[in-house]
Amino acid sequence: MPSEKKLERWTNIFVYATTPLMLVNLYNIFIFVPTEASMGIIQRIFYFHVPSAFIAFLAFGVTFVYSIRFLAKRNMWHDRVAYCSAEVGVLFTTSVLVTGPIWARPVWNVWWTWDARLTSTLILWFIYIGYMMLRSYTGDEQRGARFAAVFAIVGFVDVPIVYLANRLWRTLHPQPVMFGGSGSGLNPTMRYVLIFSLVTFLGLYVFLLLYRLRIERARLELNELKRELAYS
Repeated sequence: MPSEKKLERWTNIFVYATTPLMLVNLYNIFIFVPTEASMGIIQRIFYFHVPSAFIAFLAFGVTFVYSIRFLAKRNMWHDRVAYCSAEVGVLFTTSVLVTGPIWARPVWNVWWTWDARLTSTLILWFIYIGYMMLRSYTGDEQRGARFAAVFAIVGFVDVPIVYLANRLWRTLHPQPVMFGGSGSGLNPTMRYVLIFSLVTFLGLYVFLLLYRLRIERARLELNELKRELAYS
């Protein structure tokens, strides 16, 4: 388990790094980037929606990796990293599910439609809500961590399904504008703003994860102190 001072130092680093990035990112999105010709100003949600999705995938990837490490080594700190990353991932997935319909309404003339990507994203949200709830109903922390780790590993299969949905099936979502083949691409300014937003959201994810881990470390230390007092 990392020391409190180490976690605090890295949390502060990401606070100071991410805050100016976020301010510049907001300037880029609302002032600097040109307005898209066909969709108009509502397209600016793209620079929140897409980074939120990619960071959600990253967060659940961290949960996947640390769940495997927990099952291999039975180190409870690995389980806590997995759990905290899943919490942050749910936050970003919620952002995807909120910004998506706001963007869709004026473009598709509907708030929600059960196409492959929307449905698989909603399923992903439910999977990780279920992951967090699972440990609450097992009673024993160690057993709950094992069950949750297995659930997270199996549930991660939905992440590539969400990502590939508009490649595998016909959906209302357009084909990828990045890494989508010869017909894909973005205006250079739009590409810069998207990449900058991805970096900014990555910094925000790391900050939230570190801050949540500090809270979790304090909780584990408090539980250990309670056990020592109970046996004294």
